[in-house]
Amino acid sequence: MQTREQSGRLWIELATIAAFCAFLFFFGLGAIGLAGADEPRYAQIAREMVARHDWITPVLYGRPWLEKPVLYYWEAMVAYKLFGVADWVARLPSAVSATTMVFAILWFLRRCCFAAALDAALISAATAACIGFSRAASTDMPLAATFTIAMLCWFAALAAPAHACAGSVQNAKEGLCAAGKWLLLAFYGFLALATLAKGPVAPGLAALIVLSYAALTRQWKLVRATLWWPGILLFFAVAVPWYIAVQHANPEFAREFFLQQNLARFGTNLYRHKQPFWYYVPVLAAALAPWTISALAAFATMVAKVKGAKPRAQGSVAMQAEIESGVVVFLLMWALVRVLFFSISQSKLPGYILPAIPAWTMLLAIWIAGKRTGAAPGWPAALAHSVLAAGLIPMALILPLLIARSRIPSAAVAVTVATCVAVLFAMALTLRRRGWQMLRFVTLVPVIVALAYLVSADAPALDAKVSARRLAAQITATVPGAAPIAVFHTRREVEYGLAFYLNHAVASYDRNEVPGADHLVVAPAASAAALAWAAAPRRVSSVGHFPAQGLELFWISAGNAASMTH
Repeated sequence: MQTREQSGRLWIELATIAAFCAFLFFFGLGAIGLAGADEPRYAQIAREMVARHDWITPVLYGRPWLEKPVLYYWEAMVAYKLFGVADWVARLPSAVSATTMVFAILWFLRRCCFAAALDAALISAATAACIGFSRAASTDMPLAATFTIAMLCWFAALAAPAHACAGSVQNAKEGLCAAGKWLLLAFYGFLALATLAKGPVAPGLAALIVLSYAALTRQWKLVRATLWWPGILLFFAVAVPWYIAVQHANPEFAREFFLQQNLARFGTNLYRHKQPFWYYVPVLAAALAPWTISALAAFATMVAKVKGAKPRAQGSVAMQAEIESGVVVFLLMWALVRVLFFSISQSKLPGYILPAIPAWTMLLAIWIAGKRTGAAPGWPAALAHSVLAAGLIPMALILPLLIARSRIPSAAVAVTVATCVAVLFAMALTLRRRGWQMLRFVTLVPVIVALAYLVSADAPALDAKVSARRLAAQITATVPGAAPIAVFHTRREVEYGLAFYLNHAVASYDRNEVPGADHLVVAPAASAAALAWAAAPRRVSSVGHFPAQGLELFWISAGNAASMTH
């Protein structure tokens, strides 16, 4: 039971979390245009579904796009209806999902490990992975949030029922109390949403985590308790109807989605994302930044403690130490299973391990909570963490110069080095004098400063470099509004980005999609000769440049460029 003082802190913690989430996930959400291939593609699919009033079949440029389930599209469609179609609106589902996940982490650890709750929520929110994916129009954050909430509900309902049921007596004959049943229903409900976010990988990995935890703790009764028919019915009621409806509307769905996008993606290199087995070691390190060093230290310490712990008594779940010990084992399984599972996959992308990040950050918070009354970190540990965290600020300062590939002036180098050294030693000294309880504070400061600078000062350079938004504006100002647009030897990010911002499909010379009418072509700079050969016998005229991405605009016509009129 929480004390009155603990309950009184709740509103302060809720306000703190809300303020940090508002800044980390929503501030400047549209400062940089949609980037990469996935963001503009997913945003466009939701736009076309809204236009068609079709809530079943994802459609891209009028054709079914069956690679991913529908949850993100539904969320984006609702956002479009509320706020209109815009790039920042397309990112709202991820930002809202990340915020919901962070509040769920706070709720969970306030029940099971109160001292770690606020740290866990803030650390989770301030990881590179959470900040990055919360600002992306993609399916990754909706999956991570729903999967995380599902797993937290499962543990709260079954592995720590004393807290779920507010102290009522629990045993195998009595089964779950009312609160535990609601939590188990929530587990199945959110797992169904995770299945709608990314597919069968969600229930599959949840089952692996549950089985791993049950095996390690020798509590096989948890597996039996998890297989609860009301929850299973809820799962099928939420997850299955869309799959049936989309299969009925698109007979090719099962082959495309289950066989190619899931089985073939995992077992083969069909989509050319093959990486070595150790790929997720550096990806995990980057995803946990700037907490990487402390998180890895916490993980290693927790593994050693679990290996050295005595076997827990059968049925003993009421004591706080037992519950916290169970939480640690559960989080260790969660942190490891997903990373190891995708390490053996033939197809690897950074977002695949995003749902594992909350387990790592919660372990770090519990580790910090255990050190609050202990000694301060030694200089090596304090400096190691400070180097990584303090480095965020100078990186943000010189990022525009790195993007432009300009020579960095010596004055800028001096300022950057001085700033980094000053912040680094201030952080390390604070940790040495005040102890581990200051880790959250000294790390959040450079995160906030770096993100604020990136969104405000670095955004224009980043926008021009990674997004097609400015390029689309230049095209709109250059050619007639009804003129077809095509690309030639460009990255697919340019094609998909232009299609979203111009709101129509972009033809590709590389796919032999050469418009019959006069049209504009986006191609790499100095590619006029190759384009002239591909467009022959029509005239090719250069009508503009986009140096930020090394692109040139060409007008293809039977006449000349001077004939263009708006």
